[in-house]
Amino acid sequence: MSDLSTMDLELMDAATEVIKSNIDLVSFNHTVGAAVRCTNGNVYTGVNVYSNHGACAEIIALGTAISRGERDFECIVAVGGDHSDMIYSPCGNCRQFILEYAPDCEIIVSTEEGVKKIKITDLIPYAYHRSE
Repeated sequence: MSDLSTMDLELMDAATEVIKSNIDLVSFNHTVGAAVRCTNGNVYTGVNVYSNHGACAEIIALGTAISRGERDFECIVAVGGDHSDMIYSPCGNCRQFILEYAPDCEIIVSTEEGVKKIKITDLIPYAYHRSE
């Protein structure tokens, strides 16, 4: 695990802003916002969408970046909660998705020791990966 940089704090702010401006607890259940930073410094955001199968905010943010031609990802964070002040650890599906599309990515998570960055490979050890 590593300490958070100014860029990491800005990434958290981007995720917070996207959910604060899109939160909808009634009609669409947009309750989580995510931001991903590419190695070139570009930041892309997304919110979760619920439908029959839905998609998590991390997948939407990464999909937006991929749609714009990005392929190299550095760090991702998801936030939510009643005041958009909670940092969420990716669900199992997101962990596998991040591993497949951003295997060198770090994830900002909340731990017992506070907010930290951790490699995706540490969140999903011994996972199947296409490059293996």
